[in-house]
Amino acid sequence: MKGRNELRRNSDRSIGSAKSATSAKSAMSAMSAMTANGTAASATGMSGGAGRGPIVIKVGGAMLDEPHAADAMLDAVVAAHRRHGAGPGVIIVHGGGKAVDRQLDRVGLPTERREGIRITPPEQMDQIAGVLAGVINTSLVGHFTSRGVPAVGLGLSDGLCCRVELDRSFAFDPGRVGEIVGGDGRLLSHLLAGGFLPVMSSIGLDATGGLLNVNADDAAAAVAALVGASALLLLTDVPGVRGPAGTILESIDRATAEAWIADGTISGGMIVKVRGALEAAEHAGASVGRVVIASWTDANVLDRLLAGGTGGTRVGASEGARTSDAAPRSGATGAAMTDTSSPNDGALCAKDA
Repeated sequence: MKGRNELRRNSDRSIGSAKSATSAKSAMSAMSAMTANGTAASATGMSGGAGRGPIVIKVGGAMLDEPHAADAMLDAVVAAHRRHGAGPGVIIVHGGGKAVDRQLDRVGLPTERREGIRITPPEQMDQIAGVLAGVINTSLVGHFTSRGVPAVGLGLSDGLCCRVELDRSFAFDPGRVGEIVGGDGRLLSHLLAGGFLPVMSSIGLDATGGLLNVNADDAAAAVAALVGASALLLLTDVPGVRGPAGTILESIDRATAEAWIADGTISGGMIVKVRGALEAAEHAGASVGRVVIASWTDANVLDRLLAGGTGGTRVGASEGARTSDAAPRSGATGAAMTDTSSPNDGALCAKDA
C-alpha cells in the first residue's frame, strides 16, 4: 500500500461487490453476560482497566481522509499490536462516512442524515457496503500487512460474531440501519490468541443474510462489550467532549451528558458518540475497563492510555464531570492536551463515521 492517500483515491473508484458484514446500535447486556460466561478472550497485560481483555479502537472516515494524521495514528496502532499482540491484543472497528458520501454522490444517490444517523434506503445498501466492507476495510488491512502485522479483515457478522437486527427504535424509518443484539466472541478470541489484528467494518447481516448499516461507534461499543475490553477508544477529530465553557472534559457521566445534550452544549454527531460510549460503559459494566473519546490527530494518546495515563474524555456511569481547567491534563509523561477548534465541532461524522 502506498500510504493513506490511497484510502481516498480507492474509495473514489467505482465500487464492486462487498463482502458480508454487520451494523447498528449496540444492545450490550446480552454480550456482557456472554463475556462473563467466558466466550471472550481472557488475555492479560493490558494496562488501565478493570478488564483484562484487548483494547478496541474505533476509527472513522474523517481520520481516513487525512493521510498524514492517519499514518501516524495507524502506526501507533501497529506499535500497540506489537507490544500487546501476544497478550490481550488490539481490535480495530471502522466507519467511513465521508467516503460513502462521495460514492453516493458519484452514482447520483442522495445523502440524508436525521438525528445523527444516516438514512439508508435499501437501494443504497450495496454502495455503502462496497465502500465500508470493501474498499476501506481492505485498505486498512493493507496498511497493517505492509508493516508485517497479520491483520484480518472482517464484517460484524463474520463467524457469527455479532447478531444484528433491523433497528426499529426510531420514530421515523431509517431504512437498512441495524442494531447489534448479541453475538459470539469465539472468532475474535481465536484470532487474538493467534496474534492476529482483527479489522472490522461496521456492516452486518440480518437473519436472512441481508446487509445492514451500523453506526461504527455503536459497533465498536458492542465489540468491546463482547470481548470484555480493557479499554474502548473512540477516535474522532476533536480531543474530547467540551463542557459549557468550551474546555475539554477529563470525564463525564450519564446525568451530566444528558443535561448538556438537552441544553445544546453537546450536539450533532457528538451526541451519538457520547451516548454510545455511555452505553458501552453502563451495559458492559466491569467487562469494559475504560471508555474514552479522544483525538486521532494526537498519535501519542494511544501510548499514554496504554501506559495508564490520561487523554481525551473518559466516559462512565459515575465519572462526574471534570474539566482540564481543574487540573492540567497530562499523560504518563505529563504532556498537556490542547485544541484550537470550536466547541463540539460540527465536523464530527454521523451514523457511519
